[in-house]
Amino acid sequence: MSATTVHGHAAHAEHEHHDLGFIRTYVFSTDHKMIAKQFLFLGLFMLIIGGALALVVRWQLAWPETPVPGLSLILTETGGIIEPPHYNMAFTMHATIMIFFVVMPILVGSFGNFLIPLQIGARDMAFPTLNMLSFWTTFSAGLIILAGFFVPGGHAAAGWTSYAPLSSVTAYTGVNWGQNLWCISLFIMGVGSMMGSINYITTIINMRAPGMSLFRMPLALWSLFITAILLLLALPVLTSAAAMLLFDRTLGTNWFNPSQGGEPLLWQHLFWYFGHPEVYILILPAMGIASEVLPVFCRKPIFGYHAMAFSMIGIAFLSWVVYGHHMFVSGMNPTLGLTFTITTMIIAVPSAIKTFNWLGTLWGGRITFPPPMLFALGFVSMFVIGGLSGIFMASTPVDIYIQDTYFIVAHIHYVVFGGSIMGAFAAIYFWFPKMFGRLTNNALGHVHFWLTIVAFNVTFFPMHIIGVGGQMRRIYNPLQYEFLQHQQHWNVIMTVGAIVLGFSQIIFAVNFLWSLFKGAKAPTNPWNANTLEWSAPSPPPHLNWGPKIPTVYRGPYEYSAPESKDDFLPQWQPATTGAPAGRH
Repeated sequence: MSATTVHGHAAHAEHEHHDLGFIRTYVFSTDHKMIAKQFLFLGLFMLIIGGALALVVRWQLAWPETPVPGLSLILTETGGIIEPPHYNMAFTMHATIMIFFVVMPILVGSFGNFLIPLQIGARDMAFPTLNMLSFWTTFSAGLIILAGFFVPGGHAAAGWTSYAPLSSVTAYTGVNWGQNLWCISLFIMGVGSMMGSINYITTIINMRAPGMSLFRMPLALWSLFITAILLLLALPVLTSAAAMLLFDRTLGTNWFNPSQGGEPLLWQHLFWYFGHPEVYILILPAMGIASEVLPVFCRKPIFGYHAMAFSMIGIAFLSWVVYGHHMFVSGMNPTLGLTFTITTMIIAVPSAIKTFNWLGTLWGGRITFPPPMLFALGFVSMFVIGGLSGIFMASTPVDIYIQDTYFIVAHIHYVVFGGSIMGAFAAIYFWFPKMFGRLTNNALGHVHFWLTIVAFNVTFFPMHIIGVGGQMRRIYNPLQYEFLQHQQHWNVIMTVGAIVLGFSQIIFAVNFLWSLFKGAKAPTNPWNANTLEWSAPSPPPHLNWGPKIPTVYRGPYEYSAPESKDDFLPQWQPATTGAPAGRH
């Protein structure tokens, strides 16, 4: 369907919208903006659960024999002390929920849905009904993963990677329906994400407004476009592997059971062939968001637009040929290990290009520091730390030493929390006025940022130290290991930081909910931004614009640095006026 076709049916669709009842408007909606809000609320709800599980893990590591406050009501037999099986469930479900049901729904599901039609000048997604189904499929997967807490035998406890044969042979895990539900949930989540990916790709290719060429698209769209392609190619591998694992556990197949001729390493190959592109599925949307926010609050165009777009394309291509660095200790042929070492070091180049271009954007800009800018800068700085620690892991001899230590835990949290979650906060503060039509409280946003950035680094930077000191990931009680006892004070410090980090998000929740109902009315373009979504009212109505959609006459970065904020020119031509002379 083309943008012209959508425009031709605007009046009819507008009439249909007025006839919809509450259920069709707010629950089973086919409007991309409402679906974006549904994904956002799902992700924020799961963030509460995933964050609570993280605090349980940190408490256990800092004070192994002390009951966790509040859990005595649930774990009455042990007085609130986390037993090893419960501890395994906690870290398994923390990671699974945060990756699949927090970061992906917020960055890909919510802001992908919200931004793609608005930034390309479309009325809606190419397949609105499929879009609705993608949310409810993901929502169903979330219910199934949470149901695992209430089934006999407890939840999945083999880690978020669920390595076989620990996860596949019931002799090790027992007849554990929690692990089965983990497989079912990820299978369904994969189907829902594939629905969304098809929709995103089709919409971006076929429904751009007049004048919106690919290289006039904002970088946020480039990141979402590339992410959708990665999802469409990577998720079938995960869904197939999850089905095979479920069949091993329930139907007696032996894909991964070595005693019956299966191959445990097959699971690792399948999982990481998905898992490493997944890292960039989590971080690419945040990169695009930072690339949108930084120019607005520097009052100058992004530095090196084409280099940024091609670097994202390069990251997507290289993400398929580096997955083996997760398996350096699996008995891999050294020649193959060398190949993965080289490709892993090469993939740092496009990330470095993006970092230098972000710095080039900041250089000479008239920088202001509202909450979206603070979180975008937090994303860039934390991503640099996470990226640099990844270079250590690219070297096989170093990786053999730090494999499965807290150095790895530090790295992934700097990338996923310091990167993806910081990017999500930047996006929420930046597009909240457009999404909900109200402004957030800047003072609360500043307090939220500074508490988050300080507590985050107190929590996760010492993990590099204890990781080099030998602390293994997924251990239950560090005090049981004599060689770790001298650094136990770091576990206490990190847990205090994690508690502050967790409770500082209450400030965000208060700001979000208060602004949702009582915030000041947002103008059409509160940030004086120049991309297409800011030409629509706040919040955008059904079908986004009035009778006509805007015509694009420039890319968002196709001009020199402006003299003032009023010279930060928009890329759209309003439907009721002619385009400025010489701007076509």
